Amino acid sequence: MSKKIVIDPGHGGSDPGTSANGITEKDYTLKISQYMKKRLDDLGIENSITRTGDETLEPSVRPKRVQDFYGTGSDIIVVSNHINAGGADGAEIIYALRNNDTLPSKIAKELEAAGQNVRKYYQRRLPSNPAKDYYYILRDTPNNQSIIVEYGFVDSPEDDVNQIKNNYEELTEAVVKALADYVGVTYSPPVGSNTYVVKKGDTLWSIARKNNISVDELKKLNNLTSNSLSLNQVLKLPTSNNDLSTTYTVKSGDTLYKIANQFGLSVNELKSINNLSTNNLSIGQVLKVKKDTSNDNTTNDKSSTYKVKSGDTLYSISRKLNVSVDEIKRANNLTNNLLTVGQILQIPTDTTKVYTVKSGDTLYTIARNNNTTVSDIIELNNLSTSNLSIGQKLLLPS
Repeated sequence: MSKKIVIDPGHGGSDPGTSANGITEKDYTLKISQYMKKRLDDLGIENSITRTGDETLEPSVRPKRVQDFYGTGSDIIVVSNHINAGGADGAEIIYALRNNDTLPSKIAKELEAAGQNVRKYYQRRLPSNPAKDYYYILRDTPNNQSIIVEYGFVDSPEDDVNQIKNNYEELTEAVVKALADYVGVTYSPPVGSNTYVVKKGDTLWSIARKNNISVDELKKLNNLTSNSLSLNQVLKLPTSNNDLSTTYTVKSGDTLYKIANQFGLSVNELKSINNLSTNNLSIGQVLKVKKDTSNDNTTNDKSSTYKVKSGDTLYSISRKLNVSVDEIKRANNLTNNLLTVGQILQIPTDTTKVYTVKSGDTLYTIARNNNTTVSDIIELNNLSTSNLSIGQKLLLPS
């Protein structure tokens, strides 16, 4: 028999639940639950909801209503949605003593992928009778696979308040994705949403380039705190140019090279779109960081891939493909030089060219003849001196 889901918006009516920072629990649990129902309907997963408005459900009534839908079978999943309080930060999932942690762990994983930290998933016993669940919605729905999802804290000192207010749909979508996986239904993102599903070999850099945004923008849009991705992870993409940062204000310590890297540009591109004739910057200076692509018919995915073979190193690959080690590491979000056989690397193809030093060359003459600067060459090649040797290979901005 296929699994069915009962959605339970916590609290309601004369029971508002917890409240702080403009968040009343009963209102947001209803929003979360209504969104969850719509998405489960979209995916063809049979479901019901315990309340559709601001209704009071007493502890003696709520569990009975849950089991009135589909009965007491172990194939019935009960998801009771809640918002936490107590000054901490992050999501929690509580599951019944009669159940294992397979579903809670899936939900925890998807919430983390959506940008929410998960404090724990756990079981809690009734002090007066440790054989029973602490929470009545778990205790009084016998045989059902019942869980409580606490999406965050209304009084969090960190980012929970903003996530609950502004990103509750993304957090709910994470739970929906975990439920679909658990019941064996193929997941698909919301129709009409501007999303990207991570495929094998994808990196934040390759996805950002493909969609003409910066890695920083992609991470900010998805509340990502690291560069790690998981297969089939759903990433939110900008829905319009209004979602993108088009300017950048120069801060202390900034260089053209640093800013260009941050926004997926070359130094020359950054200088070109800002009509800069030098590399000098001033604090507070506002730079354009988006190219005008209205007349650009070329692809934005200017990279190729390389499959690591036995004996390969980042250095040998960089020499073979005429690209720097730093560029390969940056394109693949690598934090060390370790490689594995069969690993797929994204190789940028439009950022550099290779110059072989000849007799009489200096950094100044090479920079002048190739429309770049000495500082760009030094930075691109990690040079510690200006000394050159005949036959030396230098990377130059293309």
